Amino acid sequence: MRFSHCMAAALLAAFPAFAAEVNVIGLFPGKAVVVINGTPPRTLSVGQKTPEGVTLLSADSKAATFDVDGKREVIGLGQAIETPSISGSRQSVTFASDASGHFSVDGQVNGGTVRFLVDTGATFVTLPGAEALRLGIDFKRGQPAVSQTANGRVLVYRVRLDSVSVGGMILNGVDAAVHDSPGLDVALLGMSFLNRTEMRREGGNLTLTKRY
Repeated sequence: MRFSHCMAAALLAAFPAFAAEVNVIGLFPGKAVVVINGTPPRTLSVGQKTPEGVTLLSADSKAATFDVDGKREVIGLGQAIETPSISGSRQSVTFASDASGHFSVDGQVNGGTVRFLVDTGATFVTLPGAEALRLGIDFKRGQPAVSQTANGRVLVYRVRLDSVSVGGMILNGVDAAVHDSPGLDVALLGMSFLNRTEMRREGGNLTLTKRY
């Protein structure tokens, strides 16, 4: 019996509990649209269990109830929860400002290199049309819209980027806007990326910590 208990403990240790970071981005009766561990959004139906060990127990227009690693969690629209193992290992990256106080960072979009200007006033990650074409993004198949910029109102195309990364921090499924207007040739790291991080500024340094 002692040997059996030891073997059972060893087997349990070989299969660690699931670690999950769950964000709810859409709610419907009996369904929830979630982002788990930074993966692309997926729609779960009540009773469905993900490979990460997250089970949707119930959902309505206000909140969803999940079983996450054996614990019952109620998450509202736009809210997120994370298991302790995720909380202790979240990605962070720190940037230093330039002489003008701006933060310019090297990053990647869909695997291609991009130089970003961090801009909390930009609703979306924003790319000039030439940059988007260089990255292989057929942006004119996106949704057209009008955006107000420092240069006035411009036509933009709403697209969804497969991935955006800065400093080794990767986010999947990032909303973006692409414009083809002259004089706007800077790629902006806007709030569609920044809202998925915790931002902390200390002196001339900006630290981003991944939330989901």
